[in-house]
Amino acid sequence: MKKRQSSATIDDLTTDDKIGLIVREPYASMIVNGKKKWEIRTRKTSKRGEIYIITNGKIIGKAKIIDVKGPFTVNDLAKHENKHQVNREILEKYAKQRKLYAWVLSEPVKFDNPIKIEIPRGAIVWVKIKQRQNKEENST
Repeated sequence: MKKRQSSATIDDLTTDDKIGLIVREPYASMIVNGKKKWEIRTRKTSKRGEIYIITNGKIIGKAKIIDVKGPFTVNDLAKHENKHQVNREILEKYAKQRKLYAWVLSEPVKFDNPIKIEIPRGAIVWVKIKQRQNKEENST
């Protein structure tokens, strides 16, 4: 998967239905740099299409969710480490005996200038992106 660079600004976030996926580092950077093609989660998602990648309170890029595979066991996923970049030990801690799903990602784009975003209290996976809020924060 070839990574693209973008000098996206807040003006690129003009549609009300934009959503962001919260991802911890180093995995968020791996996604937008095209190295991580599967995002591992404990649940399926019905979402498809463009999503923004959020980490440490900033949108650092975007990608598309094109499919969901699974359920997988840790042993199943260990065979695909080159796609998800998570070692077996971390997978076992995360899974806690649960089945896991691979959210298949494509067309990653890394933003040259990350966009600060306020993450609502209680948000764990998804964030609805509000353009007006971001314009105010980025203009200061």
